[in-house]
Amino acid sequence: MSTTFQLDTATSRANPTPAPMKRLTVPALRKRKVDGVTAEPIVMLTAYTARQAQLLDAHCDLLLVGDSLGQVIYGLPSSVPVTLDMMAAHGAAVVRGSYHAVVVVDMPFGSYEQSPAQAFANASRLLKETGCAGVKLEGGEAMAETVAFLVQRGVPVIGHVGLTPQAVNVLGGYNSRGRDAAEAKKIVADAVALDRAGAFAVVVEGVVEPIAVEVTRALACPTIGIGGSAQCDGQVLVTEDMLGMFERVPRFVKRYAEVGEVISDAVARYAADVRARTFPGIEQTYQPR
Repeated sequence: MSTTFQLDTATSRANPTPAPMKRLTVPALRKRKVDGVTAEPIVMLTAYTARQAQLLDAHCDLLLVGDSLGQVIYGLPSSVPVTLDMMAAHGAAVVRGSYHAVVVVDMPFGSYEQSPAQAFANASRLLKETGCAGVKLEGGEAMAETVAFLVQRGVPVIGHVGLTPQAVNVLGGYNSRGRDAAEAKKIVADAVALDRAGAFAVVVEGVVEPIAVEVTRALACPTIGIGGSAQCDGQVLVTEDMLGMFERVPRFVKRYAEVGEVISDAVARYAADVRARTFPGIEQTYQPR
């Protein structure tokens, strides 16, 4: 069994059933890109709970415990207020619910920017408390030293360039990036710096497509696009966005289902049954023998 924590699967529907499969590894994903080409694109989605991880695990190479849980789970206005405690709790849940995918946990705002030493202390905590395989952090050249520091000390890192949500207050919103020559040049330089520092992959978010393609061609490690290009070495979306859980989603999201409507309809029918006293019925109640 490949998870960090042993679970009693007989006592709770929240616990996953062990599956006879070997978990993917960071080196295996990194090696998918050979001479600038990734023959098998990397599939990545966000996950925040054990049950969600169970449902996604068999289909994904990477599960990201994203700090997007601030908005998706906690109803916060951005990812900035997310804490390390939140990331540790949800990261552990996702590791417990998965057996196949590499699990990476976002480092929240303020947990790594001060110094490489601060970043290592908090990243090592996440690895210890969750059992995850690595961490993700935002920023380009300014974070390259920190990425190298972490990798040299045994912490696999995914970088993140372009639209970086933790910097929303500096960026002034969630608009696409790389539309002028100077910013486009910086995005490429940021990605190259992270690659050279030892990141095993780099998320490229919300950039104009030619820049995403240029970054992908410039890096030895895989790129993971989100609002980038199909030519990136992999793709990631917030799972709740692609499932149609919210009314409004970013332009780059393709809605593969309308789960929000399914839930709303099911709850409406349940409420109607309760009010009509048709639930519970004979099938849902215990009768005397």
